[in-house]
Amino acid sequence: MLFSLLAIMIILLLMGFPMMMTMLFSTLFYMLTFMPDVEVFTSVQQMVLGVQSPVLMAIPMFMLAADIMCTGQTSNRLLDFVESFVGHLPGGMATTTSVTCAMFGSISGSTQATVVAVGRPVRKKLLERGYDDSEIMALIINSSNLAYLIPPSLGMVVYGVASGASIGDLFIAGLGPALLIIIMFAIYSAFYAKVKKIPRMDKATMTQRMAATKKCLLAFGFPLIIMGGIYTGIFSPTEAAAVSVLYALIVEVGVYKSIKLRDIYKIALSTGIITTVVFILVAVGASFSWIISYARVPQLMTEGLLGNDPSVFKILLTVNIFYFVGCMFVEAVVVILVLTPIFVPIAAAAGIDLVHLGIIVTLQVAIGSGTPPFGTSIFTCSAIFDKPFLKVIKNEGPYIAMLLLACLLISAFPDISLFLGSLVK
Repeated sequence: MLFSLLAIMIILLLMGFPMMMTMLFSTLFYMLTFMPDVEVFTSVQQMVLGVQSPVLMAIPMFMLAADIMCTGQTSNRLLDFVESFVGHLPGGMATTTSVTCAMFGSISGSTQATVVAVGRPVRKKLLERGYDDSEIMALIINSSNLAYLIPPSLGMVVYGVASGASIGDLFIAGLGPALLIIIMFAIYSAFYAKVKKIPRMDKATMTQRMAATKKCLLAFGFPLIIMGGIYTGIFSPTEAAAVSVLYALIVEVGVYKSIKLRDIYKIALSTGIITTVVFILVAVGASFSWIISYARVPQLMTEGLLGNDPSVFKILLTVNIFYFVGCMFVEAVVVILVLTPIFVPIAAAAGIDLVHLGIIVTLQVAIGSGTPPFGTSIFTCSAIFDKPFLKVIKNEGPYIAMLLLACLLISAFPDISLFLGSLVK
């Protein structure tokens, strides 16, 4: 039965069907073939149930807030702020890029939005400093992965819905791993700058730093609203998303005046289109997950692949491999929806914290967005800079290696992701 389910999926993918249709047809095929006593409309019920969670309302609102900020001035102000503090260090402009991507991730929650918003202004500055264009694009793509680890991560929201893990706990658990990756990227950037003899920038004066900080103060309100509101009990994650949209409008329309009211319709329409795609995937994924449970895939994987008594190390290694390979070929949301229902029961039975598992999953999904052959951030970077695919991915190797090392460290040392959460409980 399981072989038939996998076979129909592979055949449909090879025929060029989109992933949402592949999952839907596979589900219907399995039901009609192996579940004749179950009404077909049950799959529709599962799809409706899949998008009924109130938490999912946070996705379009976080996306809308991100689109507003991408259109406005926030990314440039964040870039100037970070540059004034770390730009003078060895590899300072590259480190500025990584830190700015992380900070913009606290607004957007999207790797692709971060590539667009931060990539455009930072590429010109890096070229002026003497960086190779392929190195710049590899840096931008992989630094944008930090957006998936910094709240409000859209990947964490989808994982939270699929696994039942606390989205608030996932948000705070991503901060430690994000800091680890920033440090790794900063060390590599300093080494690269030394080898390539990249000149250091002049150190900003205290007056310049104060001016950059002043211009950026309102941008700092986003993480305060999201994390502060959730952990003080003022907002739920969904309510925090709604407030972030209001805050984005106040900042960009009312204060910065970078967006006109007439622009809001166009921005909202763009968000609506992307949201529709995400929600169709979530709906179809919920029906497919139900079939996976019915087919006893988690139990079969435990017995066949992991053995009768799998160790925590073996489970986490398998999770890393499956998500890494899956995200190389399939869109992130789909991978989360398909694989999470398989691994969550196995991990829970082994005593693995679902928040810890979620950070590993989220990081692997983030890596996948920048990994050939089908990483979405690669195509986004190629489109906005009008560069060929091979030139974009040419220098990605060291960054992917560092991200995979971070995955192994997080898997081996759960406190990297769970420590901050333990402090606020």
